[in-house]
Amino acid sequence: MTDPLLCVEDLVKTYPGQRPRAVDQVSFTVQRGEALGVVGESGSGKSTTARCVAGLIRPDSGSVRLDGQEVTRARGAGLRVLRARMQMVFQDPYSSLNPRMTVEQLVGEGLIVQRRARNAAARRDRVVELLELVGLSADQLGRHPRSFSGGQRQRIAIARALAVSPELLICDEPVSSLDVSMQAQVLNLFRDLRERLDLSILFIAHDLGVVRYLCDRIAVMQHGQVVEIGDRDQVYREPAHPYTRALLDAVPRPDPQAERARQHAGPP
Repeated sequence: MTDPLLCVEDLVKTYPGQRPRAVDQVSFTVQRGEALGVVGESGSGKSTTARCVAGLIRPDSGSVRLDGQEVTRARGAGLRVLRARMQMVFQDPYSSLNPRMTVEQLVGEGLIVQRRARNAAARRDRVVELLELVGLSADQLGRHPRSFSGGQRQRIAIARALAVSPELLICDEPVSSLDVSMQAQVLNLFRDLRERLDLSILFIAHDLGVVRYLCDRIAVMQHGQVVEIGDRDQVYREPAHPYTRALLDAVPRPDPQAERARQHAGPP
């Protein structure tokens, strides 16, 4: 097996006055082309872990290596280069998109920051390409986020994340605010993009059904720790930890409505 694209070792993050630690000795890897799902209840530390991996917050200790390069010690231009290789998609697309900016500005912003387009015409061509990639069209370039549905806004956020051709997408509950049919369409989009672009994905969720549909492996977090990690079907059918079994017992298995919607959502 080749070296992993992402290697997280003994990650620790504590907030003042908080017990237990938000993230407590968390370790995992993501192979090239793999999708790893991280699941747990609210407060389990999964989103804090994602933000530490993305370099948005600094851990107290531990290591985050992307293709062998240490993220936690990167600064300035070095951190900017690493961030271009791993982009984040957030839970609420409306709050993560500046309402004053047009779709063209939002999706093209990363191209400006990372100097990925030689001029305005080339930047617009790339934005149009990205919109079409996520199922939107060029005639939406001048519109603002408020004129789109929640699912469409999340597609815009995904297009923006893909603008600089990242190798790793870090997705922090990107479908939890959508209804079942929109969830299915966006999950199908992630699957399609993963295959077409050879993406690796770190997918944060509280729904085991969602991560089972999209991911190869599942890591379960409780009280800031990874309590179980393994192949998705193994974790789903034969959970080894009591907390994992409790998560599975708390949700319908399978959810017929969600499964039908995912199977019949059509092209992304």
